[in-house]
Amino acid sequence: MITEMKNILYASDIEDDAHPAFRAAIRLCICGQFKSRITFLNVIEPLSSSAQSLVDTMMNDDSLQEMHEQSLQNLRQKITQRIEAFCKKECDKSKILSGGQVIPRIEEGIAWKVIIDIAKEIDADVIVMGTRRHSSIGQFLLGSTANKVMHLSKIPVLVVPLPVSYTHLTLP
Repeated sequence: MITEMKNILYASDIEDDAHPAFRAAIRLCICGQFKSRITFLNVIEPLSSSAQSLVDTMMNDDSLQEMHEQSLQNLRQKITQRIEAFCKKECDKSKILSGGQVIPRIEEGIAWKVIIDIAKEIDADVIVMGTRRHSSIGQFLLGSTANKVMHLSKIPVLVVPLPVSYTHLTLP
């Protein structure tokens, strides 16, 4: 039996070349005859431990915490505006989604872990995400967020290949 997709989790880094993956999420929403919701998730990665140590030595805990919260709030606001603009541009083109069907969500943490946790939290029927081409060695050594989500998720994951952009090329 084919189940209806009511909750779609779309995980994105909101780069300009991420549009094909969002369009795939929209197509899945159409399959749900417009009853589906898309949670548009962007994950803010934490500072590396060395960067965090450097910041810790330069500031006291109270001012550091206040600055972190203010920066995080500003970043969330900017990312929410970018998500809304991205959705407006894509949804206006297709004219398929009504207000409230795309829910922007910004979380902080390790991307693959957050994606899996949010998928469970919202009872997602599918996770949609894009992936960029990486070298075989880079993939072996580092892995990718999409690869980890695909192997660790208990729900289906739709991975959409994204075009290679010069900003994401790695040098040998």
